[in-house]
Amino acid sequence: MTKMLWIICIGAGLMSCSSHLVLHQTPLIPLSKESVFVSETEEVIKPYRDSMATVMNKHVAYSPCNFVLERPSSNLMNWVADALFVNQTKTVRLSQPAFCLLNFGGLRATLNKGEILMGDLYKLMPFDNTITWVEIPVGLLPEIAAYLLKTGGEPLSNAYIENGKIVVNGLNENHSHVWIITSDYLANGGDNMLFFKKGSTYSSKTTTLRDALIEEATYQENLLEIIDKRIR
Repeated sequence: MTKMLWIICIGAGLMSCSSHLVLHQTPLIPLSKESVFVSETEEVIKPYRDSMATVMNKHVAYSPCNFVLERPSSNLMNWVADALFVNQTKTVRLSQPAFCLLNFGGLRATLNKGEILMGDLYKLMPFDNTITWVEIPVGLLPEIAAYLLKTGGEPLSNAYIENGKIVVNGLNENHSHVWIITSDYLANGGDNMLFFKKGSTYSSKTTTLRDALIEEATYQENLLEIIDKRIR
């Protein structure tokens, strides 16, 4: 009994010593465009944003039609591959045939009829992939043809698929190798183009594919539409 009284007394003492928790709510301070922080940030960012807008709105060329992306061939796929091929070979004397092979997934936008701005070409090819030349033995051409038939078509220039075989312009029985102009991403086996990794020689450039397209579009002034089918 005495033990029980001690427990009750201790409990009462603890309850009498307990404190009350009082919460004080202070008003929230909203962030607005008028705040000093936002104002200072805007001052820093604005020159860069304005400079970028000026670059992206720069006139590059005109398009006579809508350049669209669709398999097995399209005017956009043909234009991109042809522009890169011409850009890379017009000042080069080749000792053996060459063709251009890119990937459908690397093209991320269409080019609409009318004025073509710098920003349009950045949307078309937003990645900074660089140009790479890969020398392969002609014995790999059937593997490349099989790949193109399986995917349903990729951007291709100076070559075409006919009756299941790839035909490279200028290639004959005297040639043992052929050059392929492509991107560094594909040259490293991207998009399962593993045949590139079997190449014997690689020549990497510092020029991006996008810069080459901008250069050719500027030179053409009016984009050249070529609608021939490259898988026949």
